[in-house]
Amino acid sequence: MTTLKAGSFKLDLTTPRIMAIINVTRDSFSGDGRISTDAALRAAERALEDGAEILDIGGESSRPGALPVSEQEELDRVIPVVEALGGAGIPLSIDTVKPAVMRESIRAGAAIINDIAGFRMPGALEAVANTNAALCVMHMQGEPQTMQQAPAYQDVVTEVVDFLAERLKVLGEAGVPPERLILDPGFGFGKTLEHNLAMLNALERFRVDGLPVLVGMSRKTMLGAITGRPVGERVVAGAAAALVAMQNGARIIRTHDVAPTRDVIRLWAALVRD
Repeated sequence: MTTLKAGSFKLDLTTPRIMAIINVTRDSFSGDGRISTDAALRAAERALEDGAEILDIGGESSRPGALPVSEQEELDRVIPVVEALGGAGIPLSIDTVKPAVMRESIRAGAAIINDIAGFRMPGALEAVANTNAALCVMHMQGEPQTMQQAPAYQDVVTEVVDFLAERLKVLGEAGVPPERLILDPGFGFGKTLEHNLAMLNALERFRVDGLPVLVGMSRKTMLGAITGRPVGERVVAGAAAALVAMQNGARIIRTHDVAPTRDVIRLWAALVRD
């Protein structure tokens, strides 16, 4: 499937698309957290100038060990940003697990809901099923506070594929058509370095029912474990990981570093043409 329906948008995924991360939090692992609407809008403007094609706005950190924020605080963080970016001309995505935030974000103009819990929270499915928003279904073992303490699998690829297939069945039964769905294996969400590398090597397998795959490895601990570099010095490794992911079938790249990712996509496109 090469076209994603997201609100009023139809995204052609023949060429991978860039989803820029816009954190409206104080405690982002990447060091780019910002809490004011103005700061988030400035970050969004820079991302658009660098070539972002989707903006992913998050008001609650999901880094390992992160503590949850209240529903009202998350709404206060993200809704003004969604409203202010309504004329940006590209899909706005909301990174949330809370049904109320999903509902209010869609009302405010969000076209994609990106749920690290795979729409398993009570009320999440009901909040999104009868809308026209695209849904990103991610796998996470455990929850952010504890997910990296001792992640364990018999076969990480098979277990994540099975999880995604089960969630697709549930979403389909709720009336969500496949053209509104994106799959994310959840790099770094309850996975060791070995688990992450196994998933990257087998990324094509996560295209359950031919649906598009989103990957988010930008600046993550897995890159630091390989390179030995701190979070602010992982741009090159992130760009390289994005290229491998695209070669293995990824069609949406979620990143903090838009301009380098744009260059990687141009290289990928040149290789495909040749």
